[in-house]
Amino acid sequence: MKNVPMLINGKLVQSSTSSWIDVTNPATNEAIARTPVATTSEIDLAVKSASDAFKTWKLVPVSERARVMLRYQHLLKEHHDEIATLLSQETGKTFDDAKGDVWRGIEVVEQAANVASMMMGETVENVARGIDTYSMVQPLGVCLGITPFNFPAMIPLWMFPMAVACGNTFVLKPSEQDPQTPMRLAELFMQAGAPNGVLNVVHGTKDQVTQLLNHS
Repeated sequence: MKNVPMLINGKLVQSSTSSWIDVTNPATNEAIARTPVATTSEIDLAVKSASDAFKTWKLVPVSERARVMLRYQHLLKEHHDEIATLLSQETGKTFDDAKGDVWRGIEVVEQAANVASMMMGETVENVARGIDTYSMVQPLGVCLGITPFNFPAMIPLWMFPMAVACGNTFVLKPSEQDPQTPMRLAELFMQAGAPNGVLNVVHGTKDQVTQLLNHS
């Protein structure tokens, strides 16, 4: 049975954990993979990877970040049915329903490719006598996404592409019930040219979520 990898600093890595969770096909109850419960050190490494990558990714011109999203949406469309098939196996959704899940996520990636217009600030002259104002849109840093089991493609794609396009880096903790779909999304994101550490994916349950939420 396949062990689901994690994505840390641009590499697919197998967890050193001794705790695993079976991933089952709800339609047949067949175990199709095993999800690792990430260790404390693996969580720390994923967060550090995202933090280190942010130092350089935030300086990448917005047009270059948008081009990564253009390549990514092309790859997602190219592998649409493959992702939907995997999603259907993990969730028990019909193939048509699974395709809708994937497509609604792709629509957000397309919007992320238009990030340049969303990153524009504004200026106001003479807001008071001798006073002008201006605003700039800047990335925040490392973002975290904890996604549910029922939309394993759509909701991750609602989260990390937009955050990354705006210059942030990201740690994703998908549901342990259907981790293969978001891992495939992550693989394609790296294939689109995302630098190492910009997106990291770890697995686990409540304890891993708590560690991530409390991470400084």
